Amino acid sequence: MPHPRPASGSIHRRNFLADAGMGFTGLALGALLAQDGITRANEIAPWQPPDGFPHFAPRAKSVVWLFMNGGVSHMESFDPKPELTKYAGKSISETPYADAQNPEKLKLARVTVINDANGQQRNKLYPLQVGYRKYGEAGIELSDWVPHMGSCVDDLAIVRSMWTTDDNHGAQTQFHSGRHMLDGEFPTLGAWVHYGLGSLNDNLPQFLSMGSREYWNAKDGHYLGPAHDAVPIRVDPKNPLDYGKSARGLSSEEQRIGFDLVGNLNRLKGVEYPDDPALAARIKAYELAFRMQTSVPDALGFEQETQETQALYGLDDPATKDFGMQMLATRRFIERGVRFIQVQHGAGGAGVWDAHGGLKANHEKNFRAVDKPIAGLLKDLKQRGLLDSTLVLFASEFGRTPGTQGSDGRDHHIFGFSVWMAGGGIKGGTVHGVTDEIGFHAVENRHYVTDIHATILKQLGLDSRRLEIPGRKRLDIDHGKPIHEILA
Repeated sequence: MPHPRPASGSIHRRNFLADAGMGFTGLALGALLAQDGITRANEIAPWQPPDGFPHFAPRAKSVVWLFMNGGVSHMESFDPKPELTKYAGKSISETPYADAQNPEKLKLARVTVINDANGQQRNKLYPLQVGYRKYGEAGIELSDWVPHMGSCVDDLAIVRSMWTTDDNHGAQTQFHSGRHMLDGEFPTLGAWVHYGLGSLNDNLPQFLSMGSREYWNAKDGHYLGPAHDAVPIRVDPKNPLDYGKSARGLSSEEQRIGFDLVGNLNRLKGVEYPDDPALAARIKAYELAFRMQTSVPDALGFEQETQETQALYGLDDPATKDFGMQMLATRRFIERGVRFIQVQHGAGGAGVWDAHGGLKANHEKNFRAVDKPIAGLLKDLKQRGLLDSTLVLFASEFGRTPGTQGSDGRDHHIFGFSVWMAGGGIKGGTVHGVTDEIGFHAVENRHYVTDIHATILKQLGLDSRRLEIPGRKRLDIDHGKPIHEILA
């Protein structure tokens, strides 16, 4: 006898699994159901573009989203400011840049304020903690901590005029979604791309993530539904993802028998159940997991790579090996057709780049870990002919203050910071936007974080306004504007 349907019109997942026989193998059936129109009918807000797909000709097929958790200092990376060293130890008011400490500008900034002997508030400028030089044919000045990325500068478009509004680490969520976390939960850019574009490879997830994600930034789909959350991947061929292999050690033949049986049962029962997006997402995820039992370990088969390629990513150096493996996995997933890969560097509540103290040691260590692997990814994609169709972003939630915090750190800074993009139709060897002489405010070509979203969507052939969900109209700032100046 069928289980009674709740009055709400939804169904308890346990009842569904009991009715449909999901306990046979723990496999997913989303693809089979989708072929019959069942799963797609039950997904939340499926996108059916009335005028074709894509909206316009794309320049890129895939996105690599490299995010440094904690707040990278823009002055010690992609926007060197020698004036900080020239006026080190002086309050901002004692320099030609006193207007940066205008109370109306300063009151929202998290800058360290120190009282002098007379009780007057003063903000002490902190000198650059590393040298800098010009890189590439473009002659772009970058920190000495990024020599490998510097060697790729002629492929980079550096945007030095970013701003945001969340001055704490919820800004990680804001950079991904475009909205302050206190506004509620909104889909991330990766979720929108997953929602708006078709699959390039049905044997792999189209949206995956690597690295640690904190609780405020752990999901992506939100009102689009959990089917549009990223699939977390571990760079471990033996255990790359949760529930990615049979718990009972069944053979592939045994799994296929159970899979086919449960598929038949679901085709009979699936149409009887009302909309349950979490359940639909779980069904699709289990089916994908069945196919990924061989496809994911193969993508993580680094032994198939030459020693030269492994060294390019730094797999031969303990300092770069962990992140290098993620970057090499990223290239292998890209060449297998994964659409959006989100890699987060630095675990912990704030993230490892959060250098309130000991900035020099912190950033030197972190750049040591990521610089060579990221450059390796760019060079490898380029030599394989994949960079033209892959847009790579390097970002962090905000920058860090020109003033000191404590004796040797910098605090969070939201009024000016840097990101860069490469590949996918981006104009390399480009610097766009300007911060003032001490890196306090973005003063030319200022860009809120959703301008990055709009630029990426444009390169993928998507118009964010035509992705809107009925009843979920977004604010204009949620859409952003493409940065045309950095497009080839």
